[in-house]
Amino acid sequence: MSSRYFHWKMNLCIILIILVFLVPFYIGYFIVSNIWLLHKQQLLFSCLLWLTFMYFFWKLGEPFPILSPKHGILSIEQLISRVGVIGVTLMALLSGFGAVNCPYTYMSYFLRNVTDTDIMALERRLLQTMDMIVSKKKRMAVARRTMFLKGEVHNKPSGFWEMIKSVTTSASGSENLMQIQQEVDSLEELSRQLFLETADLHATKERIEYSKTFKGKYFNFLGYFFSIYCVWKIFMATINIVFDRVGKTDPVTRGIEITVNYLGIQFDVKFWSQHISFILVGIIIVTSIRGLLITLTKFFYAISSSKSSNVIVLLLAQIMGMYFVSSVLLIRMSMPLEYRTIITEVLGELQFNFYHRWFDVIFLVSALSSMLFLYLAHKQAPEKHMAP
Repeated sequence: MSSRYFHWKMNLCIILIILVFLVPFYIGYFIVSNIWLLHKQQLLFSCLLWLTFMYFFWKLGEPFPILSPKHGILSIEQLISRVGVIGVTLMALLSGFGAVNCPYTYMSYFLRNVTDTDIMALERRLLQTMDMIVSKKKRMAVARRTMFLKGEVHNKPSGFWEMIKSVTTSASGSENLMQIQQEVDSLEELSRQLFLETADLHATKERIEYSKTFKGKYFNFLGYFFSIYCVWKIFMATINIVFDRVGKTDPVTRGIEITVNYLGIQFDVKFWSQHISFILVGIIIVTSIRGLLITLTKFFYAISSSKSSNVIVLLLAQIMGMYFVSSVLLIRMSMPLEYRTIITEVLGELQFNFYHRWFDVIFLVSALSSMLFLYLAHKQAPEKHMAP
């Protein structure tokens, strides 16, 4: 027990040193290194950025009741509490979006009814738009060539009346070219929208075909399961917020107790709940971290460049570290009581109930916002362009 406690404490201290001191400093260092005006004073400006981070990081803990008054300013609880606020907020945002987006993605109920006729009609509109763009660009090229051959570009007119005539004709030709160019710009924007809508219809058609397979039906079933879970989670988060309630028993033990009492069978609840809880906690950790990595990788891949690659990798490490610390804070409630006390001793006397309430509040806001966003996106789907 003492060895386990020592290694828990040591690993936690190392993670906090990396998250609060090392990674933020190197993020500032690489940001400054990309600004050539600051190369001569690179170390100085890196320290200034780190001090700025530390100021806002420390001020972050003031509005929240996350610490016991007896903790000193240099205690480990000071760092864990602030890292936990950021990590729990990130977890709640991702969980709220995932709880809504997962059923929306998996369930075939939300798929639009797309046929080959709809796709062909939209592709025909796209081809017609492209033909109009080519035709108008040809007109512009012919007009420019005509103006060039008539000497409106290079030859200067002689005489007063010829000069007036040249200016009038040139102005008229320029106005026509400008009008055609505006029409071409509008058609090109329309062609881009039609192309994206065509690609979206093709993707939807593929999803419809995939939903008819065995694997698609399996994911459709998962979608219904997660939709029930999403409703239950939102309902429980609302109850916890309204009644200021935090669970005292981990969900696995509570579920087994209800099942055993309902069925009236002999069952060692304490023994099996301990093993099932650890398996469930492991699954939660693996799946949540995998989902976080996939989401962040897509985001960072979209914004990365040769100069920002080091900063992006360090930001990913910072987010992952905070995510891990906050996972320990929240998963503590999913463990049996005797193992929950070990984590409590390692993390210190934090206001654990605050983190669970904070998670519920952010989760509820994120889930409801995601519902509204997906509803508007589903309503504005390109069905209006499918008519021939």
